[in-house]
Amino acid sequence: MNVTPLAISDILLIEPNLFVDKRGFFYESFNHAVFEDIIGRQVKFVQDNHSLSIKSVLRGLHYQIKQPQGKLIRVVQGTVFDVAVDLRKESKTFGKWVGKVLSAENKYQLWVPEGFAHGFLVLSETAELLYKTTDYYAPAHERCILWSDPSLAIMWPLQTDPLISDKDLQGKILKEAEFFT
Repeated sequence: MNVTPLAISDILLIEPNLFVDKRGFFYESFNHAVFEDIIGRQVKFVQDNHSLSIKSVLRGLHYQIKQPQGKLIRVVQGTVFDVAVDLRKESKTFGKWVGKVLSAENKYQLWVPEGFAHGFLVLSETAELLYKTTDYYAPAHERCILWSDPSLAIMWPLQTDPLISDKDLQGKILKEAEFFT
């Protein structure tokens, strides 16, 4: 397994060991002990989510101000551009973002710890994401940063206008959002 810290070092790109032969492939998509060793702390995943979206859907940038969720994200069908934004006020990378292409083909996983907003743009005709979370979904604490906030200047690889939910269109710009301290 290859683990690469991204420009925000708490965000990890995980490339599994893939075993391929004429029958297909096999890889271990999650091993609790190995994962805790990689991130250097104990973590308990409590919820698995499965998302299907069509091309040009942009979801996010979501986070929970209380009951924050760490997320281990992977794509099992299609391709997405996945983004994490640092909302930890005391962090030296506060307000910075990282993005990575995740796909069924490359089998990369992204670890986004608590304290980050998360979103993605679907680049293929459809995409299915599976992700584990470290806390339960809590609608009362859910927040959203506007995907197009000019202060973030996220370089979304848009080919057309994105398809965005009404809820996500109501996202706040960073300077008006709630942060983690």
